[in-house]
Amino acid sequence: MPPEPPARPQRPAGPGARPAGPGALSGLPVVRCELYLPGRPPQRVDAPGAALDEARAGGGFLWIGLHGADTGHLQRLQRLFDLPELAVEDAITAHQRPKFEQYPELTFAVLKPVRYVDHEEVVAVSEVAVFLGDGFLLTVRHGESGVVADVRAEVERGPGDDPGEHGCPHGPGHVLYRLLDRVVDGYGDAVEGIAIDVEEIEEKVFGGGEDDHSERIYKLKREVLEFKRAVVPLVAPVQQIVDGGLGSAADGDRPYYRDVLDHLLRAADAIDGYDRLLTDILQAQLTQVGVRQNRVSAQQNEDMRKISAWAAIALVPTAIAGIYGMNFEHMPELSTRYGYFVVLGVIVAACTSLYLVLRAKEWL
Repeated sequence: MPPEPPARPQRPAGPGARPAGPGALSGLPVVRCELYLPGRPPQRVDAPGAALDEARAGGGFLWIGLHGADTGHLQRLQRLFDLPELAVEDAITAHQRPKFEQYPELTFAVLKPVRYVDHEEVVAVSEVAVFLGDGFLLTVRHGESGVVADVRAEVERGPGDDPGEHGCPHGPGHVLYRLLDRVVDGYGDAVEGIAIDVEEIEEKVFGGGEDDHSERIYKLKREVLEFKRAVVPLVAPVQQIVDGGLGSAADGDRPYYRDVLDHLLRAADAIDGYDRLLTDILQAQLTQVGVRQNRVSAQQNEDMRKISAWAAIALVPTAIAGIYGMNFEHMPELSTRYGYFVVLGVIVAACTSLYLVLRAKEWL
């Protein structure tokens, strides 16, 4: 475990701290609101103002978790925690790009946990906005994700998974690292699920079957693109943390962020590779479909030529028989003794000659 960072100097409570008395959290979509102090079990609180003062004085932190908060909800907490207005707007509005932003008094982060639903081949993307300040951690979750709950459970288990040790001795900054680590681990699990489906599609496309998999490939490619939007934008800010550009990561946590960056880069490279591979597979599938369509079209043309050839041959006896089938009284050939056999011979000779010509031209 990283060494314990130096204690933060106690800062006076914001102007909204005192009005936040008992019941200040009533009506808010609060999942958990607990005070974490070193060596003490988590304490559920209803008065965040007093708990914030206690957290700063005792070297702990207050963690408030919200689910699906709107403007009115966060405005009630904005004065207490001195939250920047722009960061509050980003936390309320979902579908933000993953990012880390450093403000004078706090760090704001947007993380996008993902979960790959294998039987539907869908990447379920949720969103967690994190406010990290002096003695507090505020998380705002949009969508379904167990990342925040899992990290909270880790914190409550205590260092070294010893239930007898309580609190998080490394402060809320280490919790932010754990959240990020959990999110990136989820990226790795999603990449493994996508890899299995991509290999399955690749085998079916190049396995010689006649089925059209274009719709499935396109759908998976769209999900991969959504996954890519959650992974790639996070690389730059994590790299900045590793390089010491953000103060949210304590010096003792920086090696851990370096490990997270390594896993994040591998996930980004993998998902980029699968995106290109799916593009190639889709192109190959469309080419195969085009070849099959051309083959069918050529077969149809061949059939039409054969039908036309036989129709031309059948036209000769039909035309001759039609002429001699006319009911005219004076037809010179009718009085010929061998006229019937001559006409039959002409029909056979004409049809045979036409057949040989068409056969030579490969119409038959």
